[in-house]
Amino acid sequence: MAETTSRILALLGLLQVHRQWSGPELAERLGVTERTLRRDIERLRDLGYRVEAERGSSGGYRLEAGTQLPPLLLSDEEAVAMAIGLRVTASQGLVDGEQTSLSALAKFEQVLPAALRERVNALASVVELAAPGSAAVATGLLGQVALACRDRERLRFAYTSGSGDETRRSVEPHSLVSAQRRWLLVAWDRERSDWRTFRVDRMSDFFGTRVHFAPRELPADDAAAFVARTISTLRELHSGEVVLKMTHDAMTRRFGQYGAEAWAEGETTVWPIRAATLEGLLSSLAWVPVDIEYELRGSPEFLALARSAAGNMLRAVDASRTQ
Repeated sequence: MAETTSRILALLGLLQVHRQWSGPELAERLGVTERTLRRDIERLRDLGYRVEAERGSSGGYRLEAGTQLPPLLLSDEEAVAMAIGLRVTASQGLVDGEQTSLSALAKFEQVLPAALRERVNALASVVELAAPGSAAVATGLLGQVALACRDRERLRFAYTSGSGDETRRSVEPHSLVSAQRRWLLVAWDRERSDWRTFRVDRMSDFFGTRVHFAPRELPADDAAAFVARTISTLRELHSGEVVLKMTHDAMTRRFGQYGAEAWAEGETTVWPIRAATLEGLLSSLAWVPVDIEYELRGSPEFLALARSAAGNMLRAVDASRTQ
């Protein structure tokens, strides 16, 4: 009986970490015959697990959602990762994330062994959470995208760009990355034949195609490195310099770490600015306090935009005086 129970738990663990297994694959992994495998599948079904079976060369066994939540089988590492993830959820911009994650965490940590609870507390004590202000993402959508990444399932969705343009996308999802208080999907864009990042909060009309794909090699060490490189590239599309009429020492005393990239130029300080668009570059000037004089350096297009914006502001002020 103990051997049978261990084998069924091993079978459950395999079904939970992979979308679909063929019968021969599962039998080989467990070291049993396919007849024994079928009996073990029936035992799982009797316990409330909905295991679907499909015939044919592309068929196999997979664990589907049922009418109620059956027990999950987690390794020690998975249990620790889940507890840490629940603690982080509230600060990661998930809709209703704080209350649902705290409720789930209370139930989850109640059944954690003491040794695992100590590991969770130790990790949580050295993890710094991102600042608030994340774009809200529905937990259901994030979960669907995560499953598509795991199962290598093509996705289709509507995507709204930063400029407000909406396009339809068909992608092969690779990974989800949390960066700059945003959830980003790293995926191969099938129509553009290139790797892209998509903000999950800008995705809509989402659905899975149930079409699976062979994995592609990411042009980076991992998804996080790819996102970091993409963000860095976007930042450097446009650049300029703000020459502040104050010494570098004075700037450092007043602004601290915000002047880390600035450098001294005689009695003035040069503060570099970068953005994905010229408008974004212009918005960086709002950071400069009104009591500090400065000059601008940059491309003719950037200087022309700044001149036009300044003219609009002056006209707006003059118009208010005549009312």
